[in-house]
Amino acid sequence: MCGIFGVVNHKIDREKALYCLDMISHRGPDGVGLYQKGGVTLGHRRLSILDLSDKGKQPMEYQDGRYVITFNGEIYNFIEIRDTLKKKGYIFYSDTDTEVILAAYLEWKENCLQYFNGMWAFAIWDRQEKNLFIARDRFGIKPLFYTMLDKEGGIAFASEMKTLIPVLSDVTINYNLMDYSQVFRYEATEECLIQEIKRFPAGYYANIKNGSFCKVRWWHTLDHLPDIPHKYEDQVDLFCELFKDACKIRMRSDVTVGTALSGGLDSSATICTMAHIAKLKQSERVSRDWQHAFVAVFPGTVMDESYYAKKVTDFLGIKSTFIDIDPKAFSNRLEECLYTFEEIYSTSPIPMMVTYEEIKKAGVSVSIDGHGADELFCGYSFDFLTAFPDAKCNKKRIEEVMKAYADAFPHDNSNMAFKGKEKDYKKYLRYILEYTVKNLQRRLEIYDTPDWKHPVWKEMDYMNKVLYLHTHQDILPTLLRNYDRYSMAGGVEIRMPFMDYRIVSLAFALPGSSKLRNGFSKAIVRDALAPYMPNEIIKRKTKIGFNTPIVEWMQGEMKEYFGDMIASVDFANSNVIDSKQVKQEILAVINGGDSVTYLQAETAYKMLAPYLWEKCFYKRVCRELRG
Repeated sequence: MCGIFGVVNHKIDREKALYCLDMISHRGPDGVGLYQKGGVTLGHRRLSILDLSDKGKQPMEYQDGRYVITFNGEIYNFIEIRDTLKKKGYIFYSDTDTEVILAAYLEWKENCLQYFNGMWAFAIWDRQEKNLFIARDRFGIKPLFYTMLDKEGGIAFASEMKTLIPVLSDVTINYNLMDYSQVFRYEATEECLIQEIKRFPAGYYANIKNGSFCKVRWWHTLDHLPDIPHKYEDQVDLFCELFKDACKIRMRSDVTVGTALSGGLDSSATICTMAHIAKLKQSERVSRDWQHAFVAVFPGTVMDESYYAKKVTDFLGIKSTFIDIDPKAFSNRLEECLYTFEEIYSTSPIPMMVTYEEIKKAGVSVSIDGHGADELFCGYSFDFLTAFPDAKCNKKRIEEVMKAYADAFPHDNSNMAFKGKEKDYKKYLRYILEYTVKNLQRRLEIYDTPDWKHPVWKEMDYMNKVLYLHTHQDILPTLLRNYDRYSMAGGVEIRMPFMDYRIVSLAFALPGSSKLRNGFSKAIVRDALAPYMPNEIIKRKTKIGFNTPIVEWMQGEMKEYFGDMIASVDFANSNVIDSKQVKQEILAVINGGDSVTYLQAETAYKMLAPYLWEKCFYKRVCRELRG
């Protein structure tokens, strides 16, 4: 929901502030608001989700204007918090979660964050104390950037980097992040692609007063792991109840709700659980209009999962909208999509952005999706590597790992070294030894984390340590960022039940044996939600993921586009890539025929990505900065 912008301890004229807000109009197409008093500017672009009346407008004032908030996100348990605050004497004038945040802050100050179940980036200005309180959710689902404007403590913040460009005097490339190997490494840090801009860290808050700016970490997952039942069956029941509640509170909406459905386990589990909840009698503003499934279709490619998605919608008895991702129709939009995306990644954003655009065109503003399960519950095909060290030389456990992942790859995918036909026990023992030796450095890198001294970290098995890194430091932070950009580019809000903090905390309290069990990855998810899902999906092992069919596109419809690009003078003169090496890699994909693997094409695109970012984002914002 929404886009935010603000400036404190620094004057900015109204026209410039509105111009900054216009740069993120896609995030909030339903309205614009601006508050300017006492040297403080708070701006807001509204995507209306709760209380569609004018009472939901932001920036929102509270306590006779003492407190003012600009807020991006959703607090899913706002009804329960509001009921608690009502008992303490608070009166509410709207049906928004925004007003609940303000009352909770007045009651509990910084500790209010511990009560919230949701995703957010917000700023609250206290006119009396001359203090700005800013905070970001536990896992960084909602973005927040900032920049220092002067030596007197002037600070500007916003939902996207481009919003801050007009208040900067200079824009410099951070060449440290132009290395394509850093694609999954920088999102969980404060470093940004623009040197003058910083990323406010997930799970932190800060008070800005009298020119001081002090960040405080308020959330640490390892401090919040619950006690779990010893028996696996009881763990399954616990997960099931938590996940159902996570879905239920995310179905609270005053607008139409839908799902981006792939046909994989995670998105299928989400929509099937929503269907189960909808059958129950609910009274907490749970949307009744949820039966909207949207499926991205890639005909004739290994990325197409429409067969499985239709299995799910047929099982539920609902219609599905199939979105044909035709590169011919969208290739001319790549540069505009990359400008909106404003980051570097390993694949084109077109399929994802088009999907959420089509969701919006269908009248849906909220998509409840299955992101997060792979990182939490060992769902990636390459996670078989992380499972072996815990198996050690236990034959039964090794066979479980083999069984879980032997069929995890599409049959025509030649990217992976691990093949299902190698089922000889001795071969796998040798493989474990080779893996351990070759990946000794990676094992040591596990301890290159700010959490490695935590006592709980020391007790975790190897699999959970790697998954913890996936969740907090590399893969998931990057994907959360990506899907925020993909969806908000079209004015759609994504909600993620697997990212409920109770689910995340439970995931790292569980042993690896509850995640990889009886020949299946994500075992506890499968076993908990089996009663609500088609058996074919529960038993499905192939893992494809929502990606661009880059081989087919680079050798087909977008061949000329990429060919012209690497032949250009601008490409040859780029300072962010080794143009000769990248050109060689791109040509190898374009002209390689059937021998080209997805991994090869993805690597080539990833090497090209810094140039695409320079061309489509950096040079454009520099032109706009110069006026």
